[in-house]
Amino acid sequence: MSPLAKTLVDAIGQTLRGKEDAIELAIVALLAGGHILIEDHPGVGKTLLAKSLAKALDLPFQRVQCTADLLPSDIVGAQVYQPKTGELTFRPGPVFTSVLLADELNRTPPRTQSALLECMAERRVTIDRTTHTLPDPFFVIATQNPMTAAGTYPLPENQLDRFLLCLHIGYLDVEHEIDVVAREDGHRLAEGLLPVASRDDLVKARAAVDGVRCARELVAFMVELANRTRTNNDALQGVSTRGAQALHRACRARAFMHGRDFVVPDDVRALLLATWSHRLTPRHGGNADAILQEVLAETPLPE
Repeated sequence: MSPLAKTLVDAIGQTLRGKEDAIELAIVALLAGGHILIEDHPGVGKTLLAKSLAKALDLPFQRVQCTADLLPSDIVGAQVYQPKTGELTFRPGPVFTSVLLADELNRTPPRTQSALLECMAERRVTIDRTTHTLPDPFFVIATQNPMTAAGTYPLPENQLDRFLLCLHIGYLDVEHEIDVVAREDGHRLAEGLLPVASRDDLVKARAAVDGVRCARELVAFMVELANRTRTNNDALQGVSTRGAQALHRACRARAFMHGRDFVVPDDVRALLLATWSHRLTPRHGGNADAILQEVLAETPLPE
């Protein structure tokens, strides 16, 4: 593993115990310049992951609790009238940060969802015909309640497609859960977490990811996998070209994390579900992960 990745995994692992896989996926998304969506139960460490990542990199952090009455201006900001001067001044919203946690995104109405997702795609905000550029880096960790939860507005497929990865943190194993319950200080540890890297380190790492090579045969393998999801009888909607690009970008970031300057088939296997499960629409009663595993098993690896 690259020195930067190992340092971040170790630092965040001090607060989010027993979840190294989720930490690594979050770092892959950050290095690749994407965003992540977490669908999971309350209390499994979603906020802790976002806060610890920001602390470890000494980046500004904001959290937005999404509710049914949240307005777009509550996220992106608004023009505010100043009585003393009679002028309008722009008041930036919480989106003007480097690490943003959008908690329970599918509890807020589609209009507000769209305001955030536009920021994620364009990295800027336009209000009253004035464009405001968001900080670089700009990294969103959004959480989503299970679809069975009351009061949710499901994210449309084209909005889900904006997230590079979708992951599940899940419950801890027994030994780690005993440790966490006994200490009850995860968030206090996160507050006291010292930076182990800087924004400049992240910028350099992203530039290095751009230099990671992926053989044309492996790119063709990814495209073949995407094509097979589109013709699979159990899939209502397959993976788009943007989805294939996301897998390619994520694989290059994972290769860099593991100290390589080239992508190998194991990178594709490791990231396929996290990159595509939220982009695939199964037919009624189907399971996206099962479809992807079947497609992967049936597609021959490049020689």
